[in-house]
Amino acid sequence: MSDTDPDQNCTAANLLPSTGRSLPIAMLRGREAIMAPYRQLLAKIGVTEQQWRVMRVLDERGMMDPKEIAEAACLLNPSLTRIMQLLEKKGLIARKGHPEDRRRVQVRITQAGRDMLVAAQPESLVIAEQLRERVGQEKLDALLDLLNELCETTPE
Repeated sequence: MSDTDPDQNCTAANLLPSTGRSLPIAMLRGREAIMAPYRQLLAKIGVTEQQWRVMRVLDERGMMDPKEIAEAACLLNPSLTRIMQLLEKKGLIARKGHPEDRRRVQVRITQAGRDMLVAAQPESLVIAEQLRERVGQEKLDALLDLLNELCETTPE
């Protein structure tokens, strides 16, 4: 075989599932299919996916420390720091010192942040309903259950 033989690496690739049956690739394709209409909504209101997740988490859970936010919003701490700076500059979140530990901060969503979520809610609900119509509530619930189960299961 020559170095330019296209079949040279086929053996290794044949041991892997096809890309059509690869869970990581299927999850990325699914994420893109689901997020495309939400990205259009977020672009209209001027926030990124990550900023939206931070605001949603804070609205749902109330005042939190950044470590909790990062975990709940699936963000890395350095990314969260930049996101919080931008959201605070836009007046959508507020930070204050922790009452018992000056090294820590607490973060909350502001009324302006809540107003943004409320204003985007009708279109967000339409997008969610279109997804429900496409796959059905039962499959959607099963998918959510499976994904949540995967997150709760830690490999040994």
